[in-house]
Amino acid sequence: MSSQTGTSLTGKHALVTGGSRGIGAATALRLAQEGADVAFTYVQGEDTAREIVAKIESMGRRGFAIRADAGDPGDAAGAVERAADDLGGLDILVNNAGVGVLGPVADLALADIDRVLDVNVRGVFLASQAAASRMGRGGRIVSIGSCITQRVPGAGGTLYATSKAALIGLTKAFARELGERGITVNLVHPGPIDTDMNPADGPYASAQAAGTALGRYGSAGEVASAVAYLAGEEAAYVTGAEFSVDGGHAA
Repeated sequence: MSSQTGTSLTGKHALVTGGSRGIGAATALRLAQEGADVAFTYVQGEDTAREIVAKIESMGRRGFAIRADAGDPGDAAGAVERAADDLGGLDILVNNAGVGVLGPVADLALADIDRVLDVNVRGVFLASQAAASRMGRGGRIVSIGSCITQRVPGAGGTLYATSKAALIGLTKAFARELGERGITVNLVHPGPIDTDMNPADGPYASAQAAGTALGRYGSAGEVASAVAYLAGEEAAYVTGAEFSVDGGHAA
């Protein structure tokens, strides 16, 4: 990430869910780098959240950390309302918070199904619904999907793939509904990304990297770059679209 701060999002107010680590943290910092004031949610790791706020503020932007669980319906919508109040408005929502439970279909408990769908689908719907009520013309909603919706490389990902595939329909339908208000809604599908949840030196990393055309993991910053583009004015004519940042995983 460049040490130079940009201005493409100056004056904008953004909320990133699940923004204290991984793709979410990289996105929060990239939006701040581009000039936005940024709020983000987190569930655990208050010290880490404070570090992200400090980094945002070091760029001359305002940063807010909001403890909220996307799987809780009150938190999912409430975090949007609080962010809009704290920031003085809301222009950008990045639905990044997500969970994954991997394993054979026969081993998945009802609690697993409920948790994944509550966070990955219901939470995104409720946050987007709340954001749409606070956004003016030019608002941006960007959700984080997964390359597994484009190509499933092996067994064990049925529940996660189901939850992320739901975001495709959600994105296109929200784009249609909000288009007349000039609000765009898009979806980014990351491939294998080097994060603490899926490190590039982890036990399953070599197989995942080999499944891409580029033969490597991506970085959280590479995903954040795509999100920043979709959040900016240059993407004003892009809506209802799916963007793959997956190193050719689906090729």
